[in-house]
Parts: sequence; structure tokens; C-alpha cells
Amino acid sequence: MFRVSSLIFLAATLTLPLSGQDPRPRGLSGSVKAGVYTSPTGAYSIEIPVLASLGGVVSDTPNVATFQDNFGLQVSVAAFAHDATQKWELSTRGTKDYLVYFLGTFVLPDFRSACPKTSVESAAFLPDVVDGSVLAYILMPGGSMFELQDSFSRPSAPPVAKRGNLLFVKNGFTFVISSELSERVTEGSSYKKTVQEEDQILRTRLLGIVKKMQFPSPATPAK
Repeated sequence: MFRVSSLIFLAATLTLPLSGQDPRPRGLSGSVKAGVYTSPTGAYSIEIPVLASLGGVVSDTPNVATFQDNFGLQVSVAAFAHDATQKWELSTRGTKDYLVYFLGTFVLPDFRSACPKTSVESAAFLPDVVDGSVLAYILMPGGSMFELQDSFSRPSAPPVAKRGNLLFVKNGFTFVISSELSERVTEGSSYKKTVQEEDQILRTRLLGIVKKMQFPSPATPAK
């Protein structure tokens, strides 16, 4: 059975602090070398997007890697290999409809398992990003991974977290890159960004992560 799990609150096997030199990746499912994380499946490599000087850490499971620092940057990169059903869904639906289906069938239920009131604020198809991607912004009441810095401005109700999610298909894997807009929570009552400004921040952040990724070349069919 195809499963998507732990996209948000990872039950990671290890949280590995970064240092000036690469730490030994003992306990990680993937590997770290020369500032680059490689997934255990080999589906992708990525220049680690957090800095040791800012308290950067990397944690992972077999399917999901999370990068986080002490200054509000948190990004998860998930890669799910296609089984026979997903291959069929992709071939019959096409890229755009498949990604919408994947978002609604797997990603949102996973978020809702941690935050039942999760909803999609908006979504768009980006045809020129990784051969076609879906960018979705979701709202999660009480689902933030960050705490308010100013206890005096803490609201009576939990803050509504906002996450950007970029979905695309590459080399037989569905990728889900997700990041919370931490400023929405940590800045408390001083936060004044518009929805459009929030969307642009998250879009820029997610596309920046894609630029740091490398994918293996597809195998050349034998003649």
C-alpha cells in the first residue's frame, strides 16, 4: 500500500547538528558529505540549506529529510517512489491532475492527521518548474512548529501556521518540498505581511530549495 507519512512532525531517527566539517552521518538514513545531503534512495542530493553558524541541523527518515536552524528556517524534502498504482495514476491523469490528486489524497490527509483543521488557502500549477509543479499554500490552525517569541503577545487561540508546498515528479518519484512561514508566528502582533507578500516569500524560498537540488540522470535504455 502506498503511504505518505511524517511530512510535518518527523519522527526522525537522528537530529544531526552541522559543524565546520561534516559530522559522521551515523544514524541518518541518508548521507552527508562536503555540505551535501544525499537521500537514502539516491533520488536526489541537495546542498544543505541551513548553516552551522545558525544552529543548523538535519534529520531524516527513509522518505523525508528536514533542515532547520535557530532563526526560523524549516524545510522538509520528501521523495516517494512510484509503485504500480502511482505509475498508472500519473500515466492516465497527466502531470497537473496527478499532482493535484497526490496533494488531496496523500499530502493533505497527512497534515490533517497532525492538525485536523488544515485547509488549502490557494494553489497554482507552474508549468515551467521541474517540468510542471503544483504550488499550494495551506493554513494550519494550531499547527506551527514555532513558538511566539513575545509571551505578552501570545493570543488566546493557537496561531494559524502557513506552509508553502511544492509538488513535482522526477525520475519515478513524487517530491513534496514544504516550508512553514515562521515569521507569521514568531513575530506575533508586529507581523503585518499581506497574503500576496506571504505567498511570494514562500514561493521564493521553495524555488531556491529546488535550485540547490541535483537529480541523477535517468538510465539509458539498453540497445
